[in-house]
Amino acid sequence: MKKQNSILTTLPVLFGFFVMGFCDIVGISSDYVQRSFNWSPVMTGFVPSMVFIWFLFLSIPIGNQMNKWGRKNTVLISMGITIIGMILPLLAYDSITCMTAYALLGIGNAILQVSLNPLLNNVVTNKAFLTSSLTAGQVIKAVSSLVGPEIVLLAVNYFGADKWYYCFPILGAITLFFALWLTFTPIRREQVEESKVSVSDSFNLLKNRTILILFFGIFFIVGVDVATNYVSSKLMSIRYDWTAEQVKFAPQVYFFSRTVGALLGAFLLTRIAGARYFKVNILACIMMLVLLISVQNPAVSLLCIGGIGFFASSVFSIIYSMAFQECPTKMNQISGLMLTAVAGGG
Repeated sequence: MKKQNSILTTLPVLFGFFVMGFCDIVGISSDYVQRSFNWSPVMTGFVPSMVFIWFLFLSIPIGNQMNKWGRKNTVLISMGITIIGMILPLLAYDSITCMTAYALLGIGNAILQVSLNPLLNNVVTNKAFLTSSLTAGQVIKAVSSLVGPEIVLLAVNYFGADKWYYCFPILGAITLFFALWLTFTPIRREQVEESKVSVSDSFNLLKNRTILILFFGIFFIVGVDVATNYVSSKLMSIRYDWTAEQVKFAPQVYFFSRTVGALLGAFLLTRIAGARYFKVNILACIMMLVLLISVQNPAVSLLCIGGIGFFASSVFSIIYSMAFQECPTKMNQISGLMLTAVAGGG
């Protein structure tokens, strides 16, 4: 009975990672928004920044404020902001409103990532499985990233290319469902040593050499993730003159491979040390990047795009878990600090 209750408590937290994956629609949706408003490539390239820049400004303040609000309440606040952002384009569809919707999606996502990872620690009874559980969350996030572009295409095919933004309320409805599920799930609030911490207190954690290295690890792996998602379709178009219908296959290969890699990682990390698994995957990921740059062949490029997704899929979770284990009494601050690196990577 205790195990069953643990599973029922863990599920709504894990499925919160599905909402976390919504930010990855920036890759495919940026093409549609560019056509809608005749944005320049430079302006269109600003869309991912509008989503990810909030990690820089909000991660540490939210991580510190989470001591007061509680992790579960902070997750619910993030989902509320996401829902508001997803409704806006229905009220007025113009350039400013669309950018505001992306901004609210990014703000909600930043707060969600800062709070959801530590909240998982509240419901995982066996701390030896924390890395595996974080990776399982990344599996769900990867599935969301895979489904997200399909939701955009569903809106395009059903309502027309000029109504592509109808994908937003669909994402908002899904977010509302998971928010209600979490709301009615009892989760014991965590104990924190300090209710008031400053931004400088959080940055002082970087004086710890291990935390500093892990911080830069998040920075680089997120950079690889976002760049591969955003550039993959454009790379196939520029290199091989693929059509708009063909190029959508590239990010799908990436997200599918990332999903498979994260699923395998969630299983293997219950049996293999995180540090060892990290070394193998990061070296293989570097090899894929080098191959992608140096060999210009459609099949090889797709293989490399998929390979990057596969081998990078568990790296974020391993780094996050290592940071938590380094400072277990300061998880909220560590989470905010690590997510600040996402802004640089994004």
